[in-house]
Amino acid sequence: MEAVPPAVDLVLGASACCLACIFTNPLEVVKTRLQLQGELQARGTYPRPYRGLVAAVAAVAHADGLRGLQKGLVAGLLYQGLMNGVRFYCYSLACQAGLTQQPGGTVVAGALAGALGAFVGSPAYLVKTQLQAQTVAAMAVGHQHHHQSVLGALETIWRQQGLLGLWRGVGGAVPRVMVGSAAQLATFTSAKTWVQERQWLPEDSWLVALAGGMISSVAVVVVMTPFDVVSTRLYNQPVDGACRGQLYRGLTDCLLKIWRFEGPLALYKGLGPAYLRLGPHTILSMLFWDELRKAVRQAQHQQA
Repeated sequence: MEAVPPAVDLVLGASACCLACIFTNPLEVVKTRLQLQGELQARGTYPRPYRGLVAAVAAVAHADGLRGLQKGLVAGLLYQGLMNGVRFYCYSLACQAGLTQQPGGTVVAGALAGALGAFVGSPAYLVKTQLQAQTVAAMAVGHQHHHQSVLGALETIWRQQGLLGLWRGVGGAVPRVMVGSAAQLATFTSAKTWVQERQWLPEDSWLVALAGGMISSVAVVVVMTPFDVVSTRLYNQPVDGACRGQLYRGLTDCLLKIWRFEGPLALYKGLGPAYLRLGPHTILSMLFWDELRKAVRQAQHQQA
């Protein structure tokens, strides 16, 4: 079977994940609000404007209108394009170099590719998080940044915090995507192979990729959610005059404070929407990626 060139995988990976983002962004908005709710407060001591998935969706729609469910979509698409373009390009290079054929190679390749992608896409994720947290005062959770647009947010952060301010919170984003990417790419590949070996489905059917994505999504959510909560908190926190976070000093400090003030279960805040968002996103992105790669291989074969 002919390999897909890394440059083509960059375009295919970015396109697949942007397509998935359009469908799953409303769940990302809800997940962000739930993860910020009750920040550094003991359970039961704070108001809860967002209670569970269905009620939270209704609350967002009521406060911000139906368009509010797509808050941060442009920043989300920018992030998905940047992060996943780099991630799939690097993973394809690793496959080409034979790294993924070594024991544990898919995990290592997925983690390294995810780390590079997270670093490149971090400014877009920073803006996405802050835009999705914004709402009317009565429903506000977490710090409110009052940005008007993606470009306006980038300009404000650049002006007030300098270039490095655009990468504030990257210390939480890199491990978040590393563990998620390693789990996603490794388990998707293994799950697809497992399903094909069972011969339950036609070998070239899109249902094989769908089944692989469904299995992969469970692993992704379990390992990624604690880092997702931390990343949301680091990105959304206010900064002082020296551009230092006012609530958390970094990844470890954030983990410890959440554990101490909110309890260990707070690291899985928003788990329901996180799964319902990450699950379909993983399934759709891996399905779209697999099908797009298949189409490219068929085109290569016809030209040969």
